[in-house]
Amino acid sequence: MSVVVQISDPHFGTERADVVAALHEAIARVRPDLVILSGDVTQRARRSQFDAARRFIDGCERPTLVVPGNHDVPLFNLFARATNPFGGFRRVFGHDLEPIHDVGDLLAIGVNTVRARRHKNGEVSPSQIARVSARLRQARDTQLRVVVTHQPVHVIREKDHANLLIHHEAAVDAWHAAGADLILGGHIHLPYVREVRDGTWSVQAGTALSTRIRDGIGNSFHVIRHQARRVEVEQWDYAEGARAFAATAHTVVPLRRDAARHS
Repeated sequence: MSVVVQISDPHFGTERADVVAALHEAIARVRPDLVILSGDVTQRARRSQFDAARRFIDGCERPTLVVPGNHDVPLFNLFARATNPFGGFRRVFGHDLEPIHDVGDLLAIGVNTVRARRHKNGEVSPSQIARVSARLRQARDTQLRVVVTHQPVHVIREKDHANLLIHHEAAVDAWHAAGADLILGGHIHLPYVREVRDGTWSVQAGTALSTRIRDGIGNSFHVIRHQARRVEVEQWDYAEGARAFAATAHTVVPLRRDAARHS
């Protein structure tokens, strides 16, 4: 079995100290094989915010895969945004903005969907789509195949259509054909799990730590458990009274290994 924790949109700089402590405790209980952070690590891409995020990641004491979000490039420092938009991110998380975790029965592929020329909209290019598809086709049959973006490839509310990843349809079609099981995202602070193609699922995370909750939806994260042909996605919500995270819902995701999908 492999276990993945997906956290998203912590927006360090707006984090809640009690929720940070509770999330550390939850991760220690779950003991995941990988912690995925699907973007918007910081609120304003400031050095102190990246340092706080690094301390949090180090405190997890687990392997991690982190991709940037639109909040992780400078907003007000126009010179930095134009000349070195990912400088702060790279200082704490390394040069690779599209990391890959390929261990045992888990393959997770990070995709940088942030474009410094845009304020918040994300984009995936044809070359990125092709690169991810090629890597998915190299996966072992026993592996859970996960793609990680920041902006969503699927939304369930009309008002979120403007937040969809640019070229999301082409990406989902190609990654589905190449054998993707899960496409993880964040950005809209709304947790849900939906099948977007036969056997390919969108897993959207809420905000893990921030005060920037929307529509009364509290802090949450996902635990993804994979064994054989079965995946369970658990949503863990923060309970204000208990000051702790607990599993509140789960979705069973049956895996399909149709040879025609990734031939």
